Amino acid sequence: MKAATGIVGRTAVSHLKAGFFILVCFAAVTSGARADVPGVPGEYKTNCAACHRDDLWGGQFGPALIGEQFKARWLNRGKDLLDFVTLKMPPGAPGSLSTETYQKLTSYIQRAAGLPVEVTSHQARAPLPADDPHNPPPPAENRDAVFRAAMAHRAALAESLKPIDDEVLAQPSDGDWPIWRRSYEQLGYSPLSDVNTTNVNQLKVAWSWSLKPGTNEIEPLVYQGILFINSTGTVQALEASTGDLIWEYVRPSGQGFVAVTHPRNLALYGTTLFVPTIDGHVIALDARTGKLLWDHQIASDYKVQLTNGPVIVHGKVIQGVAGCASLRVVGGCFVVALDANTGEELWRFNTVARPGAPGGDSWNGVPLEERFGASVWMSGSYDANTGLVYVGTGQTYYSAALLTPRHEPGPKNAALYTDTTLALDPDTGKLVWHYQHFTRDVWDLDWAFERSLIKLPVGGNGSQIAVATIGKMGILDALDAKTGRYLFSYDFGIQNLVKSIDPKTGEKDVFPEKWPVAHVPQTVCPTSAGGRNWPSTAYDPVSHTIYVPMIESCMQYIWDPSAARDSGYFTTARPDGDGNFGRLAALDLVSRKIRWVNRQRAQQSSAILATGGGLVFEGSRDRMFRAHDSATGETLWSTRLDGVPDSYPITFKANGKQYVAVTTGPAMLNFVWAPFTPEFKDSNPATTLWVFELPTRGVH
Repeated sequence: MKAATGIVGRTAVSHLKAGFFILVCFAAVTSGARADVPGVPGEYKTNCAACHRDDLWGGQFGPALIGEQFKARWLNRGKDLLDFVTLKMPPGAPGSLSTETYQKLTSYIQRAAGLPVEVTSHQARAPLPADDPHNPPPPAENRDAVFRAAMAHRAALAESLKPIDDEVLAQPSDGDWPIWRRSYEQLGYSPLSDVNTTNVNQLKVAWSWSLKPGTNEIEPLVYQGILFINSTGTVQALEASTGDLIWEYVRPSGQGFVAVTHPRNLALYGTTLFVPTIDGHVIALDARTGKLLWDHQIASDYKVQLTNGPVIVHGKVIQGVAGCASLRVVGGCFVVALDANTGEELWRFNTVARPGAPGGDSWNGVPLEERFGASVWMSGSYDANTGLVYVGTGQTYYSAALLTPRHEPGPKNAALYTDTTLALDPDTGKLVWHYQHFTRDVWDLDWAFERSLIKLPVGGNGSQIAVATIGKMGILDALDAKTGRYLFSYDFGIQNLVKSIDPKTGEKDVFPEKWPVAHVPQTVCPTSAGGRNWPSTAYDPVSHTIYVPMIESCMQYIWDPSAARDSGYFTTARPDGDGNFGRLAALDLVSRKIRWVNRQRAQQSSAILATGGGLVFEGSRDRMFRAHDSATGETLWSTRLDGVPDSYPITFKANGKQYVAVTTGPAMLNFVWAPFTPEFKDSNPATTLWVFELPTRGVH
């Protein structure tokens, strides 16, 4: 086996929670009792505690900043520590804090770790006086006739925006991308075909736009010629064909909170743009002007996060909540519905079953205070035929409740509703049916990603709507969308945990030797970062082919019942690996046979985009963005970007022309894989929107 990277005692330096990078920071503790550190400064609470906890002992999203190993690494290296914090933190926006704040944070960490405080101050240059001749005032804006005409054009474009409703979200105009993954079905497919296999090699940059630095993983929306995008709380409406700014709304988090990741997408309904925020709010903006309409706080603190935008059905803004473990959020996560007009909460569904309620006896008898997780990391899908919203959940974060032996008969440790597809009534929040894809998940192998609604042929002329979803292990499950009945599974062959799958129920039988034994390390494939993660699949409804981005990896897993975070793991290469980590597979869901597989050195970094032009677009950690022939996998076009395309590519039409768009920037998933392909160096931590087009005919 190749050498492992990032071992940090009982925790992993690199660990992903359904699309969340587990912050690579300093070094971590391997032993020692926990202790609360008094006098935690506000700068630490708002910029660091989400990953490293208030007591600095680390947790789900970051390693400890105290302990003997940390102390040994940074002893007498105060300047190096300050430089490290300044250059690397916070994730997604390094260097964004003030010099004074970085110095204060470094000094606090040194004191807490028992290190001598030896921060070297940086000398700040005094500003020039206002009347200094070398500092003249800026010239006044030249708001002449040309300026006024440009502003009038953009205002007219925004004013012409027509209301969007359920019908439009179910069947968008071919040229629009008005919802996450383009439609309620979450296929990641566009029927546009102007850019196709015969001309894609001519793609060139149409325009680009610098965004506020953040954690990327962005998917813009495009509706009637306007592109809407959110990066780290800066929401912008741009003219889709030119990139000209129409309006901008800036909402920093209430306390300067630095999230592990920022919300990936937005939602449109009526003429309102709905925006989740990093501090637990959903805000509503007038899509024509950017004016704030309402602001509703879902979470009262920073213990939970909104990582994806809502799905909106029947005027209800249905938003999932994630991250219910890093600060030990009691009782797990939930889904809420807000009134689209007012922001009032209409209903709430708890994704962890309560004692005494259906499924409440599946937690090995532990009280609610010891039940965690079931995060909702992705937006839900919706099927108008069944009238149901489909939401996926992750696992629990603390294994003791499921691994501690108990003697009651029956399956009492499935931990509902973790790793589950939930079919909810959008009007009431009532659970209509559920299907648990993986029971008793103690390995952090979530089944929390997109729930694609796929029409499969049945018999001669019939069809069936299936909910298709793939978990971190790289196993696809298909369910009947109306009833939740299990249909079939497909194992892509990158896992070593599941021995067999029951062909009637889909129940996964784990190899007996893989069940955790206290203090005994085990090799489990893939890593908890996932054989696949937040980068979504795409499904071509014409060829019935699903395109799946995957990463080949394993982990060393250790269960330590005495540790506060009782499951530890670190990512490794596969024992049988050949140095290639990225994999893109095309699976025919009718024949259930692989059409083609592309393997490469660089890990997959983007979601997949499939188009009616016979193309599949994807990006990888080597900064490459590519177009493949969807039938064969042949690479037809590629370009190297300024950063890693850690995001969701889309395609749209504006002014009669097809465009392809993708954002680059330092998303968390990229950092997880960096130690395995160190030859691919990151560029500056910018976040950029790139838009491509075909050359205009007759123009050279």
